[in-house]
Amino acid sequence: MARQRTAGVGLGLALLSAATFSTSGSFARSLTESGWSPGAAVAARISLAAVVLAVPAVVAMRGRWRALRRSIATVTTFGLVAVAGCQVFFFNAIQTLPVGVALLIEYLGIVLVVGWLWLRHGHRPRRLTVAGSVTALLGLALVLDLAGGARLDPAGVLWALAAAVGLATYFVLSSRQDDGVPPVMVASGGMAVATMALLGLGAAGLLPMRASFGTVDFAGHRTSWLVPVLGLSLVAAAVAYVAGIGAARRLGAKLASFAGLTEVVFGVLVAWLLLGELPTGVQLTGGVLIVAGVALVRIDELRPAATPGPATSVGWPRPRAGQALRPQAGTQPTVAEHFTTSLDDLSSTSTPSTYTRQDTGHTRSDTTFTSTGPEADSSTTSCTHGCASLARMSRSTPEASPADQLTDVAYDMTSNRTR
Repeated sequence: MARQRTAGVGLGLALLSAATFSTSGSFARSLTESGWSPGAAVAARISLAAVVLAVPAVVAMRGRWRALRRSIATVTTFGLVAVAGCQVFFFNAIQTLPVGVALLIEYLGIVLVVGWLWLRHGHRPRRLTVAGSVTALLGLALVLDLAGGARLDPAGVLWALAAAVGLATYFVLSSRQDDGVPPVMVASGGMAVATMALLGLGAAGLLPMRASFGTVDFAGHRTSWLVPVLGLSLVAAAVAYVAGIGAARRLGAKLASFAGLTEVVFGVLVAWLLLGELPTGVQLTGGVLIVAGVALVRIDELRPAATPGPATSVGWPRPRAGQALRPQAGTQPTVAEHFTTSLDDLSSTSTPSTYTRQDTGHTRSDTTFTSTGPEADSSTTSCTHGCASLARMSRSTPEASPADQLTDVAYDMTSNRTR
C-alpha cells in the first residue's frame, strides 16, 4: 500500500514537472520574438531559478552539508550536462533541424535510460517495456507531426543526439537516492553550476547573449518582459526541476523518463491555450499513444521480477532440513558437490538405513556403502565428477570409522583433480 502511494505521488510529480516544463516554449517565444537570443533566455531562466531555490535549499541542507561535499561531482555533472548542456545542445540542433525532428531525437534519451539500466545494473527490458517504448515514440512522432519528411543535417542530428544524452543524464542522476542530498539542493546547485557555465560561454563568444527590456507580446497581450522571464524561472525551471527530481526518486529513472514524454502533449495544450495554436487530430492521437506507452511501462514496473532461488552451487538447489542434495535435471554434479553429499552421508550413520542415490545408482546401508550403478567397477577406471571418492567408500570395511572414510574421500578427490 505504501509503495502504491509513493508511486502515485511520483506520477503526480512527474506530470507536474512535465506540465511546467512544457510552458517554457510559450514563455521563451515571447522573449525571442522581441529580440532575445535563446542563450540569453536560458541564462535568465536558470540563474533566477537558482537564486529563488537557494534559500529553501540551504534550509533543507541543515545537518547534511557532508552529504553535499560527497555528492559535489554529481551536482556538478547535473548542472553541466543535464541543465546547461542539454539546452545548449538542443538550441544548436534547431539551428539546422526542424524543431519537431530535434525534439524526437532528443527524446531518444528515454531509450538511452533503458540501455543504461540494462548495461550498468543488469535491468534487462522486458516485453512490456519494449512495447511501451515503441508505442510512446510512435506517439511522439505523431504529436510532432513529422509527416512529409524533413531534410536531416548531420551536424544538427549530432547536436540533437548530444541533447538526448543530456536528457538521459537528467533522469539517471535525478533518480539517485543514496547521496542524502534533497531534490531542492540538487536543482539549485545544478542550476548555479549551469549559470556559471552559460555565462562563461557567453563571455567567450561561444553562446550569443542578446536581450531587450521593453514590452513583449504574450498570450495575445502586450506586457512587461518580466512576465515571461518570471514564468520561465519560477514555473518552467524552479518548480519543474524540483518536481522532476522528486518524481525520479520515487519512480526510478526508467518510468520517470517515460512519464516525461507527456511534456510534449502538455506543450501542445499550452500552445493551444496561450497562443491559440489548435492541435490536429493526428497530434491528439499521438498524445493518446504516448499515454498508452507510459501505462505499459508502469504495468511492467508493477510486475514482480523473476528472482532465482538460492543455490549451494551450480546445478544443486539448497535443500530443506533433512533433505539430501539432488542435482537438477540435465546438470552434472561437480567434485565439490559429491564431497558435500559424502559428508552428509557420513553424518547420517546413527540410524541404520538403506537408500539408493538417484543420480549415480549407489546404494548405502548404514556405514557400509556398496555400488550398484554403472560406476561399480570404478576402482580400475578413471571416474569423473567425484565418483572415485564414492567408489573408494564402497571398498571400505564396515568397521571403518567416519573419520577414516572422510580421509579416503579427500584423498580420492585430490587425485581426481590431478588426473
